Amino acid sequence: MNDTPGWASPGPAPSDGREPGASGPAVPPGTERPAGAPAPEQGHAGPQWSDRQPPPGQWSAPAGPGQAPHPGGQAPPAGGGWGGQGGYGAPGGWGGPGGGWGGPGGGWGGGWGGPPPAAKPGVIPLRPLGLGEILDGSVSTMRAHWRTVLGISLTVAVLTEVVTVLFQGFLLDKTGTAALDRDPSPGEVADVFFGALLGSALVFAVTLVGTVVATALLTTVTSRAVLGASVTTREAWRDARPQVPRLLGLVLLMMLMVSGVLLAGLLPGLLVTFLGGDTGAGTALTVLGFLGAAVYVVRLMVRLSLASPALMLEKQGIVKALRRSGRLVDGSWWRMFGIQLLTALIVGAVGVLVVIPFAFVAGLVAGDGFGDFVEGAGGLGWAFLIISGIGSVIGSMITLPISAGVTVLLYIDQRIRREALDLELARAAGVQAPGAGAPGTVPGS
Repeated sequence: MNDTPGWASPGPAPSDGREPGASGPAVPPGTERPAGAPAPEQGHAGPQWSDRQPPPGQWSAPAGPGQAPHPGGQAPPAGGGWGGQGGYGAPGGWGGPGGGWGGPGGGWGGGWGGPPPAAKPGVIPLRPLGLGEILDGSVSTMRAHWRTVLGISLTVAVLTEVVTVLFQGFLLDKTGTAALDRDPSPGEVADVFFGALLGSALVFAVTLVGTVVATALLTTVTSRAVLGASVTTREAWRDARPQVPRLLGLVLLMMLMVSGVLLAGLLPGLLVTFLGGDTGAGTALTVLGFLGAAVYVVRLMVRLSLASPALMLEKQGIVKALRRSGRLVDGSWWRMFGIQLLTALIVGAVGVLVVIPFAFVAGLVAGDGFGDFVEGAGGLGWAFLIISGIGSVIGSMITLPISAGVTVLLYIDQRIRREALDLELARAAGVQAPGAGAPGTVPGS
């Protein structure tokens, strides 16, 4: 791995029967000089190092101009030689701070500017990423491939919001306010409850399927953007379609896991409350159980957060993708948690900033309808639902690509850190890894 330009050891390599460190022409086998014979005359100018070589163990660095040679076997002073000023291991030498390969005055780490920059064929440099580079890569993907990215997120957001608006406009208005604005019978309350439950389940199912499809497509687009390649929506769908059912199963399984953990945390307190009859102790145990379960859910979700890109990009099964995510996150849990938490806060803030102006305008346009809804005397009204729905569509169109992009780039970053994926990505993109090109070239430039 040290045969690349700039990293080879200084001096000629031994070859053609020449011993390492020997000077002068190579001596063919069988023509060695007999012992005691005078040394042949050198056919080249310059000092004859071989005839002036001190005995083994007493060699010292040659004296510089105006400097007396050091006695054999003694270490040179701090002003020169191997360990002093200008030597191989001190300031101004190969390894010292005054210059050379490793010092701040020269070499890769000094005046020569450091190692070559990482290749960047696409939206991220092919090396371990920082927080800013992950967020910037997600936004850059949306900016560079805006037709595909925004087309996918807009389609999913529109379909989801249409179902939500219809549910709120028809089902909730008729079964909710119309039935409960007077003294309802138990049958009417049951009808309202089951109608609302059915509508909520429909909205949830549409939102889930739309989010899964968008995640699958955006994962493909982001992975191509890392290599600097563009992809159309049709190409992304063709590549992602075989894994979409598995991705849906993965999301459902993770939701069941979360529900099971929360139920396990709440169950002891509920049993104490309803079976033991101790309301105070049951309530306290329920709260403690919920808090403990919530902490474990956060830990579990961060650990499994890379399962989606692992399933899509490695063509893994559901269980293998979950295990793969756990192995990639091990040892980096807090870093993953911090990045994902910050991303959630940013996405939430952007969504709120987009939705609030539309909700304000919708309230002004809706007029009495919105006031009646606040007072519980009527439905929201179609004007309010449509205008606020437009704001929700725009917010989802912006935030969904950011969330999906950050998840994919976190997965790629963890594989670069643990598995040197950057080398594979560089080969796939047709660029050279750092140090593999000719001297003076910048890979990926």
